[in-house]
Amino acid sequence: MANPKLTLGLDIGSTSIKLVQLKEVVQRGVVGYQLQAFGIKPLPPEAIIDGALMNSTAIVQAIQELVAELNIKNKNVTLAIPGHSVIIKKISLPVMSQEELDESIQTEAGQYINIDIKDVYLDTYPLPSEDDQMGQMDVMLVAAKKDMVNDYAAVVSEAGLNPVIVDIDTFAIQNCFEANYEVASGETVVLLNVGASIININILTNGVPAFTRDITVGGNHFTEEIQKQLNVSYEEAEMFKSGGADSDSDAIVPQEVESILEATAEQIAGEIQRSIDFYTSTIASDHIGRIFVSGGSAKVPALFKAIEQRAGLSVEILNPFRCIEIHNRRFDPAYIMDLAPVAAVAVGLGLRRLNDKELG
Repeated sequence: MANPKLTLGLDIGSTSIKLVQLKEVVQRGVVGYQLQAFGIKPLPPEAIIDGALMNSTAIVQAIQELVAELNIKNKNVTLAIPGHSVIIKKISLPVMSQEELDESIQTEAGQYINIDIKDVYLDTYPLPSEDDQMGQMDVMLVAAKKDMVNDYAAVVSEAGLNPVIVDIDTFAIQNCFEANYEVASGETVVLLNVGASIININILTNGVPAFTRDITVGGNHFTEEIQKQLNVSYEEAEMFKSGGADSDSDAIVPQEVESILEATAEQIAGEIQRSIDFYTSTIASDHIGRIFVSGGSAKVPALFKAIEQRAGLSVEILNPFRCIEIHNRRFDPAYIMDLAPVAAVAVGLGLRRLNDKELG
């Protein structure tokens, strides 16, 4: 029996919409994936603020334009909601079936989260355990605010698509990572997704999330500092952040931009390192092997360097297309690779199937 069809991956970010369509391919018994469509559409400033949809009309229009431009026929979508509207906790419960777990969590969740369970969608994921835990099992409890989930699903529906699965940015990145990279047994890796306004941190041990946290700072911090210190427009600041060479202002010295980026990168890297240090201080036996960075600011050299220096570890830019087949006749390889860091969430979402579990 064929596996259920893959959904579209739709990443509604604070500055742009990303859409990915993948196709499952099986060669010599090995399952792989092929890129069918990928596109990105910018959003107007402040269309989304702190995860809240402030300009739904612009968001709906951007989704519709992407679907039309990419000639998408599949209507079934997996979308993600921002992590700061979600509570993720690892809890220990008596061993039980998934059905029993789904039933009991509705009454037990109140002791683990500080929000009225009537205001959230709940989901649980039993975690693999190598040791006999005396009749106990580890469970990942996820609680997402209903109003946020409903708002995001509503714009997708209004755009003419069918939201079938709701995921979380952090887990979408993990899904993308696992489809593209092999990790040695026992290795612990850090996945950092540096978005415009938030950084998702997910520390994986043996493929299981051991620590997740969101930091409310991101790529916009670079832009804002350049704007403030050099008195330039948002558009100019974005260009300087990305290393753009063209400018109407001859008065700006490149060294100024570089020093601003370095100082800001040190601040952000410091916040990231504090979270990693907190984890390693609680799990003294765990040793982190590698760090992978994705998101719009992953390619800012100053940030990459600052994270690497503070952590003293190998840092790589996560390539969401590393093991995905891409036909050069259909896609410009340079374009795909240039935008690869911002595609990680969308690719992770696009790997979900129609029958996959969802929040609810």
